[in-house]
Amino acid sequence: MKKVRIFDTTLRDGEQTPGVSLTPNDKLEIAKKLDELRVDVIEAGSAMTSKGEREAIKLITKEGLDAEICSFVRALPIDIDAALECDVDSVHLVVPTSPIHMKYKLRKTEDEVLESALKAVEYAKDHGLIVELSAEDATRSDVNFLIKLFNEGEKVGADRVCVCDTVGVLTPQKSQELFKKITENVNLPVSVHCHNDFGMATANTCSAILGGAIQCHVTVNGIGERAGNASLEEVVTALKVLYGYETNVRMEKLYEVSRVVSRLMKIPVPPNKAIVGDNAFAHEAGIHVDGLIKNTETYEPIKPEMVGNRRRIILGKHSGRKALKYKLDLMGIKVNEEQLNQIYNKIKELGDLGKYISDADLLAIIREVLGKDIEEKVKLDELTVVSGNKITPIASVKLHHIGEDIFLIETAYGIGPVDAAINAIKKAISGVADIKLEEYRVEAIGGGTDALVEVIVKLRKGSEIVEVRKSDVDIIRASVNAVMEGINMLLN
Repeated sequence: MKKVRIFDTTLRDGEQTPGVSLTPNDKLEIAKKLDELRVDVIEAGSAMTSKGEREAIKLITKEGLDAEICSFVRALPIDIDAALECDVDSVHLVVPTSPIHMKYKLRKTEDEVLESALKAVEYAKDHGLIVELSAEDATRSDVNFLIKLFNEGEKVGADRVCVCDTVGVLTPQKSQELFKKITENVNLPVSVHCHNDFGMATANTCSAILGGAIQCHVTVNGIGERAGNASLEEVVTALKVLYGYETNVRMEKLYEVSRVVSRLMKIPVPPNKAIVGDNAFAHEAGIHVDGLIKNTETYEPIKPEMVGNRRRIILGKHSGRKALKYKLDLMGIKVNEEQLNQIYNKIKELGDLGKYISDADLLAIIREVLGKDIEEKVKLDELTVVSGNKITPIASVKLHHIGEDIFLIETAYGIGPVDAAINAIKKAISGVADIKLEEYRVEAIGGGTDALVEVIVKLRKGSEIVEVRKSDVDIIRASVNAVMEGINMLLN
């Protein structure tokens, strides 16, 4: 069986995404999720970066995870000492090898770079570390110099080597040819590290595997510097489905891990993101939905459940009656032919006006046609939020669980008043149902400090997701109302 190792660099290269900065606890939470995903190596960070970075790496190494824990280092004893302080298993020892990097960044010759690299490998090995010797900007380097570096690295104890497409200039054809030449002339296991500057990181990574690489560097959601890195979920799924390679990754957890990283790094997952985007298995066009009803393989290359995602039927001006009927059946809503036509016509009218039909919009239309109101199972009875420049925001809520005729009272802190309020609601509702906040965003409508704001939330209960939009001049009230309506939609 052909098997590929997964080296995840979400916590190092991924965190270098402009504007992203994780706390040590954030990094630990992501590392634990990556370990549950069963990646082979977690590059936890660069120990030399800061005291906080070392604290985060130490938290991860103390957790006793199954994955190999790695630190990025330069070919400097001081970097390796910082990694040793964090008790990591391995170092990702990176050496610039292209003429442009050696001349302008290092101001060193090939011989000087080679000498410093070999000394660093020896130093790391003398201190008991696994060493992955990595050539930075390798795809703009002399391939013969790469082969020499890797073979000399093997002599002093390097365990693996890595070819980095640092500025994403490979093409799939060149990638396969390059890795074939290197693997034919180097005895050590070869890794591939691709950036996505031309949108080909996934393709180039897969081609490198075809060329003989046995390990690939990836990030969750393809995050990283500039245009990002090769996407973990895309590479793993493509290798399995399209090329017949196996990994240790638990693919059914890909969507879950994607959302954890998105939440903690505050980078929304684009709806059209392959594999884990909300539109990856979404269908609106009538002809597509008609095909899905007959056989899902007509318009889906894999089942969404394989990667932990779900199928979504989107209603709009492109939808047909069969799509609407299919959506209603999935929701467990029974209507007669006349009612179906009324709902369908209202959806078409809204679609022609450029309106996106959210789940809340659909339920409102259904309530209007059927003359039924959504049953409010949980009602917000009281909300108190305290915030200021010298106080950690705190909120308390009192919810009335109408069916059980009981009150749910909880208090929670947050990084802001909205976060505190939503955290308190989530704590209160946790005893009733396992409902998770998938996404939260705010859009201003108009200008000025009294501008109306629209809050959009996505909530999940099991495989069911609802999206609710609420507008108000008060962002806390809009947020709480949106969350409460979403909770009641999921409880019905």
